[in-house]
Amino acid sequence: MNPFYDAYNVLMRVYRGGAHLKIALAEELGGTEKEGRAGTVKTVYGVLEHDAYLSLCIASFAEKPPKPAVKAALKIALYHFLFLEKPRYMVTDTAVDLLKRVGKGGAAGFANAFLRRFDASAVQLPEGDEGLSVESNYPLFAVKALRETYGERVKDIVLAKSCGVSVRFVCKMENYLGREHTDTPFDTLKIFKNFVRGEGYDRGDYTFQSVGSVAVCDAVEPCARLLDACAAPGGKSVLLAEKCGEVVAEELHPHRVSLIESYARRMGAKNVIAVQGDGTFFDPMWAKSFDGVLCDVPCSGLGTLAENPDISLFKREEDLPGLREVQLAILKNCARYVRDGGCLYYSTCSLLPFENDGTVGAFLKNAEDFSAEEVSSPLAHENTQFGLQFLPDRAYGAGFYVVKLRKKA
Repeated sequence: MNPFYDAYNVLMRVYRGGAHLKIALAEELGGTEKEGRAGTVKTVYGVLEHDAYLSLCIASFAEKPPKPAVKAALKIALYHFLFLEKPRYMVTDTAVDLLKRVGKGGAAGFANAFLRRFDASAVQLPEGDEGLSVESNYPLFAVKALRETYGERVKDIVLAKSCGVSVRFVCKMENYLGREHTDTPFDTLKIFKNFVRGEGYDRGDYTFQSVGSVAVCDAVEPCARLLDACAAPGGKSVLLAEKCGEVVAEELHPHRVSLIESYARRMGAKNVIAVQGDGTFFDPMWAKSFDGVLCDVPCSGLGTLAENPDISLFKREEDLPGLREVQLAILKNCARYVRDGGCLYYSTCSLLPFENDGTVGAFLKNAEDFSAEEVSSPLAHENTQFGLQFLPDRAYGAGFYVVKLRKKA
């Protein structure tokens, strides 16, 4: 089997089909042996993390744009040559064989010639923010927006990498700490360079949960009854169930409601109630019935780019107003579920002020019974007008936002 073959299939699903990376990996590699799987995952993530630069490399040496299938094969080859430092002849031969195997043998000669004459020193990054966008793989509009807010720090923010695998422990943590890991400000959350899921996962000893997810939950105060809107896959709901009497976890799609139920069952969280519902539509049964409501809304997701490099392929500046509409609709609707004196929490995994303070400010203009309340976190953050912004260069590669809004008693 050609060692590039599985990676090629996954990437084509992402590039041409618009599939989510993790879903494409799961569906393509379900039966792949562990050794082959690790190499494929490394290749796919590596190609997507450097997609903009690899595209520039191809554009710099190809007289005309190659077709998508050929371009994907070249990106895989260039990644192995440039970033994994594999021998040029081996990479070239493997890429040529790949194209023949997938029915693109007519392009084999072009690929062979391209890879043999490619010279990285001749590839010139654009100047300024355009060059930083290519280097970091962040969309140009996001780089510009972050520069407006953070100035020269933008480079550190967009070039920050994930620190590893975040694991939250419920019990028997000492059994796992012999592996190389990094402590976080949250006692039960550790970040490992490598962590392979084992039987402890199924027993509920631990779960995989991002530092951003844990920090958002940490900002929520204990209460008797909490609604977690947009709750799938259920990590926040389960963690919040440790300090709230009852957590109602709402999710739009039935299959994602099942994910929450499975998650809660695995972790032994019996006080999580998963329900199907739309956070933008009012349910009169829930009017003023929750002490707290968490709205972890749909967003650009750019704060998770270090973990989800495919995000940059499909995010466009023109999508932001539509996202704002959904965010506001969820906030306005869920605000009606908060009891007098209760709290409404708003969170995103975005770095963009437009989606964060911008959306909250737009909500507060017409919500006189709510006001932003001071919130703190042990994780390094920036204080914004209304809440807390966590940035990848200081938050273990994660970017996210949270605000706490108190309803007048």
